[in-house]
Amino acid sequence: MTIVDMQSEAFRRLGTKFKGNRIVGNGTDEDVLRRAGIEKADLFFAATQGDNRNIMGAQIAKHVFDVPQVIARIYDPIRADRYRQLGITTLCTTTIAAGLLRDLATTGDWGLSRDYSQDYLDMNV
Repeated sequence: MTIVDMQSEAFRRLGTKFKGNRIVGNGTDEDVLRRAGIEKADLFFAATQGDNRNIMGAQIAKHVFDVPQVIARIYDPIRADRYRQLGITTLCTTTIAAGLLRDLATTGDWGLSRDYSQDYLDMNV
């Protein structure tokens, strides 16, 4: 597993148990992606803070490097839907969180059957 980020300080959030590679650079730069090993990648996940960068990175991974599974986190629900229609798998955390909160408020049920926070702590701390 390789993580690419433009700021080396961001790698601290990976935790002490992360044994993958860390590459400082722009995830939309083809040379950086090559250094990260994208030509052999089975999965590309774009999860920056910007929808535009995530979509650009996902399109490069899919159309330039033919990565078999490409996922982009998109905050804007309308953009997420449009890119999904264009064949990019999108994860819209905005609509997921809104749906969970709506369900909790209207039914009292919390829709998560798993504690992902604990999973994160177990894997990284």
